[in-house]
Amino acid sequence: TSSAVKSPVDGLGLSTGARSGLTGFVAGLARSTVARGVTLNNLLPGTFDTARLASNFAAQATRQGITPEQAIAARLAKHPAHRFGRPEELGNTCAYLCSVHAGYINGQNILMDGGSFPGVF
Repeated sequence: TSSAVKSPVDGLGLSTGARSGLTGFVAGLARSTVARGVTLNNLLPGTFDTARLASNFAAQATRQGITPEQAIAARLAKHPAHRFGRPEELGNTCAYLCSVHAGYINGQNILMDGGSFPGVF
C-alpha cells in the first residue's frame, strides 16, 4: 500500500484514505485465509528511487525555482538513511514474503521507509 497509511502526506488525503482502507481490508482477510496456507501481508513503501519520484522532484524544483538535484539533496538531508529505497529492495522483500520462508508471517504491515517513520509501532 504506502507508508502514508502510518504517516499521512499533506495533499494526498484521498490516496491515503483509499490505501488505509485497503490495508485494513487485507489485514482482516488474512485471518480467514492463513489456515489454508494463504498468507496476506501489506508492503508499505516510503520513497523509492523511481521515475515517478524523479518526476515529482522535477515538478517541485520548477515550482521552487531550484534544480531537481537541489530538491533531492534537501529531501535526502532530512532522511535517516540519506538515500531513497532501491526498487529491487522492495522486490526482494516481496519475493521473501511470497516464499516458503515467510509462511508464518501473516496479516502484517511491513514498513519499508528507511527509518523515516518516527514512531515505534
